[in-house]
Amino acid sequence: MHTQRKTLSTVGAVSAAAALGLLTACGADKSDAGSAPAEPSVPVTGTHWTVDSVTAGGKKTDAPGTKAHVSFDDKGRASGNFGCNGFGGVAKVKGDTITVDKIAKTEMSCGDQIDKLETTLTEALKGKLKATVKGDKLTLTTAKGDSITLTSEPPAELAGTKWLLTATVEKEVATSLPEAKGQAEKAHLVFDEKAGTVHGNLGCNQVNAKAKVTDGKIELGSPRLTRKVCDGEVMKAEQNLAKLFGSTVTYEIEHRTLHLTGKDGLGLDAEAAPAKKQ
Repeated sequence: MHTQRKTLSTVGAVSAAAALGLLTACGADKSDAGSAPAEPSVPVTGTHWTVDSVTAGGKKTDAPGTKAHVSFDDKGRASGNFGCNGFGGVAKVKGDTITVDKIAKTEMSCGDQIDKLETTLTEALKGKLKATVKGDKLTLTTAKGDSITLTSEPPAELAGTKWLLTATVEKEVATSLPEAKGQAEKAHLVFDEKAGTVHGNLGCNQVNAKAKVTDGKIELGSPRLTRKVCDGEVMKAEQNLAKLFGSTVTYEIEHRTLHLTGKDGLGLDAEAAPAKKQ
């Protein structure tokens, strides 16, 4: 699958609940202290809120495994995704009530299941919402009782994170990695900044190389690969990934997404593997 590589920063900003930062920065009116929302253990702004579920008409739909999230900044804006499409909008805040309107989003289809989730989330994020923050949980509730539940998710660090490779990139066009049949381990990279190395799997073969990390750049050494042979498309993708080694690449982390870009516009995209539950 070929897609134009783009970041969420290119999508319209969402102010919906962005002013939630006011709930933590300023708190509720003193005269209404008895009904003030619970204080969060993490800041509302500067936090990536992953959508856990949305409940509409008494029916709960879980969202894990999708891209659904909202992030708020300290300028009264937010960026987000309904599961497939990025979105933006405007919100007004009074006390613990957020009034959301003028939502705009990109127009892609990602299958019936996610499309239905997106429709439900879009409707639930309109009009007046009551915001409740408790610990690392955020709940947005509509006037008719529908609700969205979200959980704060920490950003990923370059070193020590298992980065699951999702696509090769050539001149801003991302191509999803093919899956190797019978391959037990997914393509991934793990950077060890202290040791100055990177290891992982490029889709078929294990890889090891030196990796010197500086500000925004990684000097990758020549790759040491095992010699397994896989399907043609898998091997072709692996060869493209291997071209990034033996050179200096730039890197950018957008919360839990990693972009590596090398010479001639070659690069890769990766997602941080879910944290293991204790």
